[in-house]
Amino acid sequence: MNLDHLQAIAFVQKLAWTLKDTNHKYDEVEVAVFPPFTDIRSVQNLVEADKLELKYGSQDISAHDTGAFTGEISGVFLKGLGASYAIIGHSERRQYHGENDDVVKAKSLAALKHGVTPLICVGETESELEQFGPSAVPVAQLRVTVSEFDKNAEFVVAYEPVWAIGTGKVATDEQAEQVCAALRATLREELGDEAADRTRILYGGSVKGGNIAGLMRQPNIDGALVGGASLDVTEFSTIARFKQHVI
Repeated sequence: MNLDHLQAIAFVQKLAWTLKDTNHKYDEVEVAVFPPFTDIRSVQNLVEADKLELKYGSQDISAHDTGAFTGEISGVFLKGLGASYAIIGHSERRQYHGENDDVVKAKSLAALKHGVTPLICVGETESELEQFGPSAVPVAQLRVTVSEFDKNAEFVVAYEPVWAIGTGKVATDEQAEQVCAALRATLREELGDEAADRTRILYGGSVKGGNIAGLMRQPNIDGALVGGASLDVTEFSTIARFKQHVI
């Protein structure tokens, strides 16, 4: 919950200019921003007016299309605003809003229904890591979420170790790769080889310009879900220079 619509416009303009100055190739590295709901129309207008290649999406989505669900934002509305993505199941939604795997699945299916690509977050707390070991919780979360997906569904998965978010800690390259490899194996079991091979798996957990290179060398990490560093244009654009997908 950062930046009002004027701040969001200024941020996106500066980010676009910075990437242009570095001859950023969007066909090699997709870059997407996720402003608050109140900023999306402003970002849409800027992207369309300036013909920017940046993608944008929402920080959440409703499982419902319409009805008496005060405060909810339907996939119908998001598609009408040109949103390409919706973040679903972020650790903060799970922690502060009680969203479980069934809710994440319902929201993901709603996004797919309306042509919005779900960016599905999975991850474990430090206590869950100690109790169940690496990958067990994220794999279980993902398995429930995709259990009713069509094998041709287009979606993105983000592994965000909760113990690394906002703490300054970061999983080692090897730890992140171990979990992302397990997530890809889960997709292979649930949806088949083609889906597993084409689905982008991101790492998100205190990603910065100083640690992105090692993460991007891992075979099962296709990009980054950037948290606090995404509010710094210089830092964010530095991360975006690596030839993967940065969101």
